[in-house]
Amino acid sequence: MSPAPRVGIDLLEIDRLERALERRPRLADRLFTEREQAYSQNQARPAQHLAARFCAKEAATKALGLPVLRPLEIEVEAQGDGSPQLLLSGAAAARATQLDLALGCSLTHSKETAGAVVVSGPA
Repeated sequence: MSPAPRVGIDLLEIDRLERALERRPRLADRLFTEREQAYSQNQARPAQHLAARFCAKEAATKALGLPVLRPLEIEVEAQGDGSPQLLLSGAAAARATQLDLALGCSLTHSKETAGAVVVSGPA
């Protein structure tokens, strides 16, 4: 029998993340992988893309039922067609394996807000 689908969702005001990163520049290294930072730096408004990725990390944490966010263990990678793919490591990967789940995600952003939805399916 397949595991029950799980869903996580998260929203974030982009300027809130921008202000946090301005106040604490090393925060980006604690929240985002080098590849996520590099991808976002190549965009017109980097914080918009970082905010969407942070939301995906939060949403994945919820979908997996993890007790605490481990942001560097959940990486959002843009595939060739631009669609996001979640790469899991550490406790996040172990939890997905334990639950026999694969995760899919969708990112969105407006000028002011970023969001993400993560849904699970059988691995």
